[in-house]
Amino acid sequence: MSHAITLERNAFGQLVFVAADGTRHLVNPVRSFPIAAPTEGIGLVNTDGEEVAWVERIADLPPAARELLEAELATREFMPVIQRIHSVSSFATPSTWEVDTDRGPTSLVLKGEEDIRRLVRPALLIADSRGIHFLIRDRYALDAHSKKMLDRFL
Repeated sequence: MSHAITLERNAFGQLVFVAADGTRHLVNPVRSFPIAAPTEGIGLVNTDGEEVAWVERIADLPPAARELLEAELATREFMPVIQRIHSVSSFATPSTWEVDTDRGPTSLVLKGEEDIRRLVRPALLIADSRGIHFLIRDRYALDAHSKKMLDRFL
């Protein structure tokens, strides 16, 4: 069904799904598996919370629809991916972490070990004191220094 999906923006910049019969629905994309399979299984949900379309794989969409969907998802989601841990202020919490992410260097404050969630192995999700979620896709793929820092909290 993905190939038949038509998306556009209305005058207010909202995402609109145009059904095969021409019916228009304001929609929000919802990922089924945001960590394990972020480009697969995306529901387009209307303002009443009903799914009006299903995208099996983003890659199967026509380029214009794919660009709109990816842009909408990017504005709704902010989850930097940690690539390296430079330092932690303390091995007790709260602690300030200096990290490199896919969006550049930053610092985060870890309030407690319970703010590190284990996801589908080997991924981790770290919630900082501001409510920002940082993703580590594969904790075993980090460099030795980063793994050593992280292991103190696991």
